[in-house]
Amino acid sequence: MRVLVIGAGAVGGWLAGTLARGGAEVAVLARGPTLEAIRERGLALIEGEQRQNFALPASDRAEDLPRPDAVVLAVKTHGFAEAVAWGGGVFAHCPLAVTAMNGLPWWFLDGLEGPLAGQRLESVDPGGRAAVLLASARPVGAVVHASMRAEAPGVIRVAAVDRLILGEPAAIASREAIELGELVKAGGARCVVTPDIRLEIWAKLWGNMNMNPVSALTRLTANGIFGEPRLFELVRDMMTEFVRVGERLGLELPMSVEERLVVTRRLGDFRTSMLNDAEAGRPLEVEGLLGVVVELAERLGEPVLASRAVYALARGINRTG
Repeated sequence: MRVLVIGAGAVGGWLAGTLARGGAEVAVLARGPTLEAIRERGLALIEGEQRQNFALPASDRAEDLPRPDAVVLAVKTHGFAEAVAWGGGVFAHCPLAVTAMNGLPWWFLDGLEGPLAGQRLESVDPGGRAAVLLASARPVGAVVHASMRAEAPGVIRVAAVDRLILGEPAAIASREAIELGELVKAGGARCVVTPDIRLEIWAKLWGNMNMNPVSALTRLTANGIFGEPRLFELVRDMMTEFVRVGERLGLELPMSVEERLVVTRRLGDFRTSMLNDAEAGRPLEVEGLLGVVVELAERLGEPVLASRAVYALARGINRTG
């Protein structure tokens, strides 16, 4: 299988290396120092004391790379539409379009029965630009349960990998999606192909939509947030609002708010990706992680006062507005 990875940061770099190790023909669409590093030294994965380098075709022009059977979009949510436009014509011949990203994919409401069936999410795909280019692609959702960081351009340090979950919106498992999952497994990572990827994506967002923006606003890690009673209450209120929105959409989460908070506490004193971005002065995934929840709530007429307040504050500190 030929795979094109768009975005060779932490997640994209890890997937590119894992798939290449599993036997896929991987190419990378990258820019700037990352492109230079991959061209000169290859893509490096550091796992514990082991470092492995992969010599991968890389370019800043999709048309210069082999035509892919699957395209992995591994970018920040606010870079989604630009990444799709960057890929351009590669989506025209019906490849898999795998969104290995936080937040909700562009297709999330397609085929979902209920009050918002088939609607477009402005916070995910402003103006619907990406959806037009992706019209011929076959969507695959990917939920990454792993921790890694880009130590330098083209150098990915892997801290921990639990699993990668793949699935298609129509609750099917196509031959190509199964093959992709097998390549991930062959590359050394646990991978599950699920018939209910929509719920897995929704459950992942449940944790991200509160801890990420609250940590960015307060500059606190998990222990700092949980150690302040009012912040803990704020996080719990946001999670409760999220549950109500999901129930209106027919998405029932597998545990209660209190049970999910116990799970979060067990993760230790972690730093969220949005906290790291805030401290580095990078744009924040405000729209993709929280704005989308507020957008859904507004369309449903569901009051989410805590989430709206945090969303407004997070927009205020975000470089992208």
